[in-house]
Amino acid sequence: MSDLVVPEQGGAAGAPLLVRLRAALPDLAPAERRVGQRVLDDPYGTAALTISELAQAAATSETTVIRFCKALGLPGYPQLRLTLAAESGGGGAAQEVGAEIGPDDDLRDVVAKVAWADARAVEETAQQLDVPALERVVDALAGAARVDVYGVGASAFVAADLQQKLHRIGRVAFAWSDTHIALTSAALLRPGDVAVAVSHTGTTAEVVEALRLAGRRGATTVAVTNFPRSPVARAADHVLTTAARETTYRSGAMASRIAQLVLVDCLFIGLAQRLLPEAREALGVTYEAVRAHHLDGRSADR
Repeated sequence: MSDLVVPEQGGAAGAPLLVRLRAALPDLAPAERRVGQRVLDDPYGTAALTISELAQAAATSETTVIRFCKALGLPGYPQLRLTLAAESGGGGAAQEVGAEIGPDDDLRDVVAKVAWADARAVEETAQQLDVPALERVVDALAGAARVDVYGVGASAFVAADLQQKLHRIGRVAFAWSDTHIALTSAALLRPGDVAVAVSHTGTTAEVVEALRLAGRRGATTVAVTNFPRSPVARAADHVLTTAARETTYRSGAMASRIAQLVLVDCLFIGLAQRLLPEAREALGVTYEAVRAHHLDGRSADR
């Protein structure tokens, strides 16, 4: 397998190694995936292992470990150890806070671990975000006559947030979570329109299908996903990747949504900057439209 970072398909080449590894893990060969999981389970401890010890811990061969290093774009095992030691920062308390939430954790521990995972999702998403790809998506949105946004489940809330933000600055946008409506809308797109698919795993069939149809109709297609080699990423012209880590109790629903919302905010601000003063005027008009529905302090007290 070649380097897992594909600049034209999402992800920044300078992204932290552990972020890239989490994104690439589902696409590794089974033996390489065992090595990757061992690294993710204990990055600091892995940095102290010889190549033979890591191969034994992952129930595989030294040759597989070397292939794993090459897949991550590293020359060899020494570079893997050095990078892991640097990124894990010596292990300790920070690593312990981010550990799996256990069934016996008290609520104070749960709060600390949830907050740590969410903060890391925001930080790591920003670190690995492909800014040139973001700029290309902003360019496409700025010139779009119409924008479709597809998302189901937790990603539907993110799609709706992007739609609402685009409307606030005068962009014609629609968010679809129903498969039939998404497909009928995608079928009516044309060159110059933009379709955005939001899927943490990148494997949501309904979202992938709608994005592929939009692409066949000539629309510019964008994927927002945690996995740069997923089906939705392969169906897109531009890919924006998140970097959310999930735990047993948070599968696909919480840290991923926060990371996706970070991307939505970046798109919104970048687009608003591009469209000034039009965007500023639209924000003022829409604010005035809803201001009467907000209670001021005196009204709320009565």
